[in-house]
Amino acid sequence: MEVDVGEDEDEVVPPIEESAEKPRAPNVFIPGLHALGKDEVLEADDSVYIMRHTMNPTWPSLSFDVLRDDQGDQRQRYPASAYIVAGTQADAAKNNKLTVFKMTQLHKTQKDGESDDDDNDDDDDGDNLDEDAVLDYRSVPHFGGVNRVRAQPLPAGQPLPSLSRPYYVASWAETGKVHIWDVRPLIYALDTPGASTDKERTETPRYTIDTHRRAEGFAMDWAASETGALRLLTGDIHAKIYLTMSTPTGFTTQNTAFTSHTSSVEDIQWSPSEATVFASCSADQSVRMWDVRSRGRQSVAGIEKAHSSDVNVISWNRNTAYLLLSGGDEGGIKVWDLRSINKHGTTAPDPTPVASFMWHRAPITSVEWHPTEDSIFAASGADDQVTLWDLAVEQDDEETGAMEDTPENGQDVPPQLLFVHQGLKEVKEVHWHPQIPGTVISTALDGFNIFKTISV
Repeated sequence: MEVDVGEDEDEVVPPIEESAEKPRAPNVFIPGLHALGKDEVLEADDSVYIMRHTMNPTWPSLSFDVLRDDQGDQRQRYPASAYIVAGTQADAAKNNKLTVFKMTQLHKTQKDGESDDDDNDDDDDGDNLDEDAVLDYRSVPHFGGVNRVRAQPLPAGQPLPSLSRPYYVASWAETGKVHIWDVRPLIYALDTPGASTDKERTETPRYTIDTHRRAEGFAMDWAASETGALRLLTGDIHAKIYLTMSTPTGFTTQNTAFTSHTSSVEDIQWSPSEATVFASCSADQSVRMWDVRSRGRQSVAGIEKAHSSDVNVISWNRNTAYLLLSGGDEGGIKVWDLRSINKHGTTAPDPTPVASFMWHRAPITSVEWHPTEDSIFAASGADDQVTLWDLAVEQDDEETGAMEDTPENGQDVPPQLLFVHQGLKEVKEVHWHPQIPGTVISTALDGFNIFKTISV
């Protein structure tokens, strides 16, 4: 007997075919290609940030530096905390200050539908604590706007100096003077509730460099030296570089300048491996190498035309000592192999950079190698971008081919570009935090950002 089975019971369902459509690239705002419309603002995609906070002091800062603390290296737990020192650009010379900031309760970024307790790994972000960061600070008067700030380098793993010992910070003032301050009492006051600041130690510079004779400057770097043998280089807009050294009773500045540049000295970096060697860059388009032992205070090697315009900033790789990073006024970023740089007196042409990038569309304002990863660096530009890069990344043709379109139908995004951080106005400087891996801090006209991305 035949049984007539209903069609709905014996229906053959055809297999679901995978969509032939190829994935499309996300619609990402690309600086220089896209423009914000009237009343439009950029909104951060918090899914790509592990942590992101902002702070907006009364006055903006052209420059800042990260201060080491006693909370350990390679910190991964949240909420995090950080200390920085910055100088202001106030409305009048007498209103400027040098300020030590303490940022605490730096919680992880909250994703939609996620709480601090969702992540049960090594992070400890508290039990539904307030997500707003806490900012505290201590300041000292600083006559004149601050062009650049640099803190005395402390070796990794070394604790803060005891309260009785100094922790020096140098500030380049627009008055043409460089001041050296002891900020250790300011840190103590921030860490000790009810403690007052030792004004005798903090409100007057421990030493002032006046050999630049009212010529202001921006270039400045401390050598990685012991506290009793500190060395500080400062370069001014009149192409002169001076060396200041610590003594048993304070500091002294040598009167003879280093003079091979023909225009403003924009940045200086001591060698991480040779105690007497340093590099400088200038508005004369050159990068120069120096040895403090050389006669005549002239550079010993260099790249005459490192960029097609002013060379604004440089950074010396602390992990691979033959790599130097430079950023130019034309927006270019270049990586140089110092083993190929010509000694002065030779007729060989300038070397070719081992890497060159033209992503930024305005002058580069800051570059810095990652403190422990020798292929990674951060940069900032006057195009309101902070960018993170990894030289070890190569183009993946299969992955690229799987995308129907690159962003905006062919906009060339270098594979080495890991991340673009935006939403700032007139970014001036960027630094990695040496004790919180992957954490970046930037200063701009509208304040400070501290963030960690999923990329680094």
